[in-house]
Amino acid sequence: MKNKTHIFLLLLPFLGISAMMCVSVWNVAVQSLGYIPAFGLTNLTLEYYKEVFRNPDFLSSVLVSLRIALWSAVFACILGVALSMALIKTQKARGATLYAIRLPILVPHAVVAVFVVQILGQTGLIARLGYALGLLEDYTEFPQLLYTPSYFGTVLAYLWKEIPFVAYFVLAFMSGISDTLGEAAENLGASPIRGFFEVTLPLSLNVIAKAFLIIFIFAFGGYELPLLLGSTLPKALSVQTYLSYMNPDLLQRPLAMAMNGTMLLLSAAISFAYALAIIGLNRKIGGAK
Repeated sequence: MKNKTHIFLLLLPFLGISAMMCVSVWNVAVQSLGYIPAFGLTNLTLEYYKEVFRNPDFLSSVLVSLRIALWSAVFACILGVALSMALIKTQKARGATLYAIRLPILVPHAVVAVFVVQILGQTGLIARLGYALGLLEDYTEFPQLLYTPSYFGTVLAYLWKEIPFVAYFVLAFMSGISDTLGEAAENLGASPIRGFFEVTLPLSLNVIAKAFLIIFIFAFGGYELPLLLGSTLPKALSVQTYLSYMNPDLLQRPLAMAMNGTMLLLSAAISFAYALAIIGLNRKIGGAK
């Protein structure tokens, strides 16, 4: 009985967060269907979803968010895995180096946006350094990396945090494989590069895929960096949703919730596709039957 109580107490924070999440999802679902009695809206309807999908800017916002999420997740995983392998091969996967990798993960995204502006802006540190060295005749010659429709600055800001996240997420798992099977492959004549690509990397794909999904979903729904570093048009879906939610006309609240509901549905669809891909991957490498 004592053990069961102890387990329940340990699960209590998780259960509390899960309950709040379920309540939030329920509120989004109900309000997106036009049911907000406090505003005099009591009829359930799909009209708000129809209005969202009829909006010509909506598809552009979805594509922008998908592009931000995809590039952030892809490059974070590639560079994070490369960083992990470099740390493993140089035997610096523990101690102070590991703590240094964790530091960027702890920095809030709003602070990261300030760093990016100060470093990569046309009047930032790099531009001023280029001007001081005579490489630039004027600050405006420095390429505009921020506030562009490509959302390049937003992706860079995500990478600043997510590359260390991927490295920290997969480091222990990859280190265990490299120290056992990877080392065995090298003892049998495989080069370190071949051992990595044919042994360590394939067996780590499951963990890397999980890191990819976490980053993709987070970047898809995140609004701070697209809001602070993105262009005016087209807006990311999360930014468009936030601005609709803050509309002074409270009767437009269901429209914002319909956008939120669309993001939830897209995230659920992506997660389902990820689950199918992982099942196929496990079967391919023999990890699951």
